Amino acid sequence: MGSVQLQDFVAGLVGGIASVVTSHPLDTVKTRLQAGQGYGNTLKCVLTVYRNESLAGFFKGMSFPLASIGIYSSVVFGVFSNTQRILSQLRHGDAAAAPSLTDMTLASIVAGVISVGIGTPVELVKIRLQMQTQPYTKANVKLDSTVPGSPGSPVYRGPIHCLRTILQKEGIAGIYRGNVAMLLRDVPGYCAYFIPYAMLCDWITPDGSISPNPFSIWVAGGVAGAVSWAVCTPMDVVKSRLQADGVYLNQYKGTLDCILQSYQNEGLKVFCRGLVVSTVRGFPSSAAMFLGYELSLKAMKRCQTETNP
Repeated sequence: MGSVQLQDFVAGLVGGIASVVTSHPLDTVKTRLQAGQGYGNTLKCVLTVYRNESLAGFFKGMSFPLASIGIYSSVVFGVFSNTQRILSQLRHGDAAAAPSLTDMTLASIVAGVISVGIGTPVELVKIRLQMQTQPYTKANVKLDSTVPGSPGSPVYRGPIHCLRTILQKEGIAGIYRGNVAMLLRDVPGYCAYFIPYAMLCDWITPDGSISPNPFSIWVAGGVAGAVSWAVCTPMDVVKSRLQADGVYLNQYKGTLDCILQSYQNEGLKVFCRGLVVSTVRGFPSSAAMFLGYELSLKAMKRCQTETNP
């Protein structure tokens, strides 16, 4: 009963793909606001990206997340669900028992820690591709002599070239740039993601129903995503800046240095950059994620029941 169930990993993959397709345009806006220059507010950022890069600009860097975030979400949801099941088995003697708040919290922490190993390279490549259009020649920036290409041309030709360039220039440590900030973002972030979702689903679902309906999943997933991103935004700003740093120059020495420099230069308000777009984006992204996860999991279980009555 307490054994690992692969269905959770497959369902997480489906949810991850649905989430990327739904949320990437707003994710691009969020990243530009947090780590870019000259964009001002959310509306100005949207208009600037559209005017300079057309609709294609909002989908920059999506091919890599589409493939990799599916795997990333598969691991997060698979680890969370199976950890929760194992904890229920150990604490209550029944893997199918309703998890307690402690079980959900511990499972969220485990998922958050493990996610960093896979998620950091994915986020790094996505952010580097999203940020490489920054007008660095106009900012009087002294370029890093190791930056490939010439001023005004893209540094990276695509996700694979980006990954290879970072490895050649910065080594393995470069691939995991921002991992501490991501850990500090994801551990509380996943607690504020899975726990509100479970509670809201339970609250919205009518009495007597065996499982939540699609509308309950959509609402609970969307609200959980918005809450989670509201909690995550301060450390997400730090992570985005650390990972965008290094395209044209190296400004930050580490997580603490990034926090201090950002605060000294822009005040506390800098840690709320992208808060509106993150929470707005968080609703449809997470709603799609949980819908994809729950509905595909339900379909797989139904197929299994029909195959093995």
